[in-house]
Amino acid sequence: MTPQAFVEKWSDSRLKESAAAQSHFNDLCELLGEPTPTKADPDGEWYAFEKGALKTGGGDGWADVWKRGCFAWEYKSKGRDLNAALKQLKMYSGSLQNPPLLIVSDMEKIEIHTNWTNMVQETHVLGFDDLIDARRRSVLKRAFSESAVEELKPDRKRSDLTSDVAKEFVLLAQNLRERGHEPERVAHFVNRMVFCMFAEDVDLLPDKLFKRMLEASADDPDSFVENAQKLFKAMAQPNGRLDFKRIEWFNGGLFNDDDALPLTKADIKSALKAANQDWSNIDPSIMGTLLERGTDPSKRSQLGMHYTDPEKIMMIVNPVVVEPLLREWEGVKTSITDEIDKSRTSKSVGARTAAVNRATQLKTAFIVRLKNYRLLDPACGSGNFLYLGLKALKDIEHRVNTECETLGLARGFPVTGPENVLGIEINSFAAELARVSVWIGEIQWMREHGFDASRNPILKSLDNIKCHDALLDDDGTEYEWPEAEAIIGNPPFLGGKRLLGVLGEAYVAQLRATYEGQVPDFADLVCFWFEKCRKHVEDSKTLKCGLVSTNSIRGGASRVVLDQIQSTGQIFSAWSDEPWVLDGAAVRVSLICFGRQGESLQLDGMTVGQINSDLTSSISDVASAKPLEETRGVCFEGGQKHGAFDIPGDLARDLLQQPLNPNRLPNSLVVKPLVNAMDLVRRSSDTWIIDFGEKMDERAAALFEAPFAYISSKVKPYRMASSLASHRAYWWRHHRTRSELRAKLNEIERFIATPVVAKYRLFIWLPTSVWPSNLVDAIARDDDTTFGILHSRLHELWSLRLCTWLGVGNDPRYTPSTTFETFPFPEGLTPDIPAAAYAADPRAIAIAAAAKRLDELDFPRKSGGLF
Repeated sequence: MTPQAFVEKWSDSRLKESAAAQSHFNDLCELLGEPTPTKADPDGEWYAFEKGALKTGGGDGWADVWKRGCFAWEYKSKGRDLNAALKQLKMYSGSLQNPPLLIVSDMEKIEIHTNWTNMVQETHVLGFDDLIDARRRSVLKRAFSESAVEELKPDRKRSDLTSDVAKEFVLLAQNLRERGHEPERVAHFVNRMVFCMFAEDVDLLPDKLFKRMLEASADDPDSFVENAQKLFKAMAQPNGRLDFKRIEWFNGGLFNDDDALPLTKADIKSALKAANQDWSNIDPSIMGTLLERGTDPSKRSQLGMHYTDPEKIMMIVNPVVVEPLLREWEGVKTSITDEIDKSRTSKSVGARTAAVNRATQLKTAFIVRLKNYRLLDPACGSGNFLYLGLKALKDIEHRVNTECETLGLARGFPVTGPENVLGIEINSFAAELARVSVWIGEIQWMREHGFDASRNPILKSLDNIKCHDALLDDDGTEYEWPEAEAIIGNPPFLGGKRLLGVLGEAYVAQLRATYEGQVPDFADLVCFWFEKCRKHVEDSKTLKCGLVSTNSIRGGASRVVLDQIQSTGQIFSAWSDEPWVLDGAAVRVSLICFGRQGESLQLDGMTVGQINSDLTSSISDVASAKPLEETRGVCFEGGQKHGAFDIPGDLARDLLQQPLNPNRLPNSLVVKPLVNAMDLVRRSSDTWIIDFGEKMDERAAALFEAPFAYISSKVKPYRMASSLASHRAYWWRHHRTRSELRAKLNEIERFIATPVVAKYRLFIWLPTSVWPSNLVDAIARDDDTTFGILHSRLHELWSLRLCTWLGVGNDPRYTPSTTFETFPFPEGLTPDIPAAAYAADPRAIAIAAAAKRLDELDFPRKSGGLF
């Protein structure tokens, strides 16, 4: 058929959809040189008319035409609304294997809507003139081939679009803050603008009113506040009107007043640039993160447009939320299917009706179960986990409705929504961003599945996302979380040693007192969330939990909370070591899902027989190894200075050459070589340190005149501004003076040192005149036998098995408690025995000889001049 003949035939056709659809499509196939469905696939397995379950009582399938990997196609009669046809395809696209194209036609016009996941959607519209044009006609022909259809795939990802619009609002927010506007007011105003741009692109705000308001203010910036207030006021109330246009009631707390901030001409230009983007395609799973970094002053250092991929978050959402519900649904569906089978085989009308009623009741009960399901994120940030959790619930409900429709039961309107998710977030702006992300995600999901957004108001109040400290109540007692079927989230990452400096002494003291006996001192902050989740499970307030932690939770004090989880429940799914993005930086994390018990155990994507608390699956749970009495008090962390006590070698040598001080003592007593981890694995940095020890008072320290004068200018201002009282009271002393280590080093002339974090484990001798930094572990032994045992392959394997892992490089971390004190030294050669006591032991002699030879062969490092 020629294009002209096709146009002549169908331009005058008055046939209705039911009579014309298949004939029209067959003619299109002839026009394009493509086989018809009945010729290409007589069985209709991959290319068919009327694809999908027939509606109850007969009628059309889910799509008039379907071709796997290419399209789903729906017809309407001439002059009918093609949006209704598109909504139908969206409603069933999942059951149609998510074709990349959704095509609708009224015989005169053909609309091709792209449907690739996570890509910005595009629409190609073809009329009769386009079908005559060979170049335009080729657009439609590409839709018929799985290989050619890829040429219609949009170039832009939704994440790219979201990053671009976020950048515009970052700039706008920064400008407003720099002009003196209060940060929270700026953030609230920016959130309103974000939602307005989204609302008008999904036709909730009519006639592009927000964009038109910006355009009207562009040449007269002084009018912006008045113009914006009129719009916001109309959106804040039922039956609002603007320019004779009825405005939907938005409310939800986001539009509870008409407050607006003044914008400059440049600000309005930037906002218009953002408004010209297609906001209907933004990605809520990353939008909140990107906007929070740009509009929250405390996040200014995190402006890189990096974010955690939704696929990573789903590694927690799937085992905690999706898989248990789908397992439950499969059982319910089996019962429904049995009842439907009975209805079809029963001979009496009453029996058939009763079976259908029982099937309907089973379906209704499960839908109500989903409606009542509550999902909590107790550190929800800007709402990424909540949005993806809600989307997962809505996807499950949609699947239930579609599969029940396949069995002949009526489809219901979605009942899951924002009320299903609960959040706790200490930052008020992040909490509001979480609400905006959930609102936008809800509206997008409804539109993408062929449903209209809710009304009156559009934005239901989201008081279920609370702005509160998740750990402590206002009176310092433990904050009570709401009951929820599942808990998921990404609690704050903060190492146990950093709590005081970041959170302050008073807060940390109260936190540790409140959770005494539950969370060990110096455990990472995230451990408090793990323990609260564990207790919720134990108290039957929650069934399953899934949290993200830095991978250091697998060892040290932090692992205690995983031991407790295993003692009262079970880790049923975990990823022990995964890349993650935290505040724009790459880190390594563990993803841990736990509850009373799991259907099966999954570790790093593999089914295993058991999961140990260090997130391994070996039968012998080495992670349960405890420190031994024979190894205590031998290995120590180096000192922690907290201030500019370190000095370059030239200055140190100058101080050493000065005459005796008024106390008739040399500076060499308080000026020492400093060794850090880099010094051990590379050449010496020639760094020294001023060290007044653990007991010297300020008057005695001041008698070492030049060293004291140096730290008075370099250290004292920093310490006096510290939140730690000990820093202010003893500003001339190091933060951790390590009294036990000092006492041990006073008894020997050399000690063994190893870097805390290193890709390859090594041990070296250092003189006791050297002071180790906090990233060096000092082993207070001076015998070659101990040196040799530490270098053994057995000890290396042990340290790698029990260590924690640190940083994006995922390097092993050696600690006194987990890797040294748990190691079983050979009987009779343990560190609690003086070396002289086993000097004649043949084992000790052989090990010492090998160790000496190893040290002698370490010529390249020694030649670097390390002390």
